[in-house]
Amino acid sequence: MNPAAQPRARGAGVTAESWGWQHAGQRGWAVRDLDLSIEPGQRVLLLGPSGSGKSTILHGLAGLLGGAEDGREAGRLHVDGARPAERRSRIGMVLQDPDSQVILSRVGDDVAFGMENFRVPRAAIWPRVHDALRAVGLSLPLTQDTAHLSGGQKQRLALAGVLAMHPGLILLDEPTANLDPAGVVEVRDAVTAAADLTGATLVIVEHRTKVWLPVVDRVVVVGEDGDIIADGTPEQTVQRESAHLVRSGIWVPDAPAPTVHRHPPAHAEPLLAAAKLSVGHRTGPALQSGLDLEFRRGRITTVSGPNGSGKSTLALTLGGLLPPRDGTLEAVGAFAPSPKNRQPVRWRSKELLTRITSVFQDPEHQFLTATVRDEILLGPRALKRGTAETATLGDALLERLRLAHLADQSPYTLSGGEKRRLSVATVLMTRPGVIVLDEPTFGQDRRTWEELIHLLAEIADEGTAVVAVTHDAEFVHILADDRIDLPALAAPQPAGGTR
Repeated sequence: MNPAAQPRARGAGVTAESWGWQHAGQRGWAVRDLDLSIEPGQRVLLLGPSGSGKSTILHGLAGLLGGAEDGREAGRLHVDGARPAERRSRIGMVLQDPDSQVILSRVGDDVAFGMENFRVPRAAIWPRVHDALRAVGLSLPLTQDTAHLSGGQKQRLALAGVLAMHPGLILLDEPTANLDPAGVVEVRDAVTAAADLTGATLVIVEHRTKVWLPVVDRVVVVGEDGDIIADGTPEQTVQRESAHLVRSGIWVPDAPAPTVHRHPPAHAEPLLAAAKLSVGHRTGPALQSGLDLEFRRGRITTVSGPNGSGKSTLALTLGGLLPPRDGTLEAVGAFAPSPKNRQPVRWRSKELLTRITSVFQDPEHQFLTATVRDEILLGPRALKRGTAETATLGDALLERLRLAHLADQSPYTLSGGEKRRLSVATVLMTRPGVIVLDEPTFGQDRRTWEELIHLLAEIADEGTAVVAVTHDAEFVHILADDRIDLPALAAPQPAGGTR
C-alpha cells in the first residue's frame, strides 16, 4: 500500500478486567473473568479450541455484542480507555463469516463504506480503495457486483474495507479460512504491511498457527471457558505449552497427521456423471466449461482451485440447486428416481434429500429450526423417520462432534466452527447417496477437524459418494480418492481512476 496515503497513527490499547459475556438464551458464559492487557502496536495471536469464546472476545472488542437484550456483561472491557462502542472509528474487524460483512452491491462502494461512515475526506477515499484492493490481491472492477463474489473474494473484500480505514485496532476472525494457499500468504502480508505503516494493534483469531506465528509478537491461549491458560512470546509459548495445545485442539506446527484406515466398498458404481458441463450463475459468463466428471459410490472427491474459479458454483450444480449452463449432469442407473428423471436440478426436495444433500459455505443458510437437536432431526422427520432410533443416532452424532452440550440452544448462537459441524451433521442424518460439502473443515480446531475427517471416511466406506470443495491441503492429502483442480479464471481488468 502507498505509504504516503497512510499517516502513521498510534495503535489502540486494550484492557479487560474480569470481563465476561453471556449470550441471551444461553445457560453458560461464553467468556468469563477475562483479564487481558494489550499494549498499543502489539500483534497478538489468540488461540483456543472451537467454542472457547475467541470470537466473542473479538466481537466485544469491536463493540458488536449489543445491549442488555442481547446478553449479559460483567467486568470491564476498554479500547483506548473507553468502551469499544465509543471508539468504533478506531476499530476495524473482519468477521468469521465474510457474507455478513458485505453491505453494498458494488466492490468499490463496499470498501469505501466504512470511510464514508467516519467522514474521511472524499479526495482521500478512492485512492485508499484502490490501495486496499491491490494490497489484498482483489483485482476486480470497482463496479463488480458483490453478490457474485466467491467466499474467498468476499473475505479479501472485507479485509480491504478494514485496511482502507487505517484503524488503530485491527481484529481478524479466521481471516484466511476461505482463501487458497497463495491467498493466505498474500492476505497475511497485506495485514502486516498495513500494521507496519499505520502502527495498528493486531488481534488475530486463527486455528492454524503456522502462517501467523512468524509475524506476531505474542500468543494468548484461551481455555474451554474463556480463561487464559498461556500468554507469552510465540516460540516460547508454543514450545512450552505444546502438549497442552495439541490436547486442546490447537494446530501446532509439525504435529503428526492423523492416520485414517479406509475400507471402501468393493464395487464403486457411478452415481452421477457430467459431460461437457459448464457451470455459472444465471447471469454473467460461465465460470468453468467442458467438465467431464464422474462420482462413484464410496469414493471421496475433492474440488480445489483459486478463489473465484467456480468451486462453490460447481458444488451447487452437483447438488441439484443450480442448473448447468451447458452440457449435462445426470444420475446413473438406479440412482435416478426414474429413467426419465435423471437431472438432479429437476428433482423434488424429497427426491434430493435421499439422494444428494449439500452443506453450504455459509452454514446459517440451511438452518430452519429453533434448537440444535431439532435441526439435526429435521431431515429424518421430513422423511417420516422420527423414531426413537433416529433420535438416539442424532444424540450420538452430536456427542461425537462435540455439540451435545449445545443441543437445546439456537443454531444461530453457536460459534462458526460449531455451526459448520452442525451443518455437516444435518446432512449425515439422512444418509444420502451423494454428499456435497463446501469447505467442510472451516473454523475447526484440531480435535473437531480429526472427528470430521474420520466421520467422512466412515460415511464413504459405507457407500456414500463424498464431494468436498476445500482449500485444506491436509484434508485433500488424507482423504481424496479423486481430485478435481479447477484452473484460475482470467482476471477482469480493475477500474482505474477515481469516482
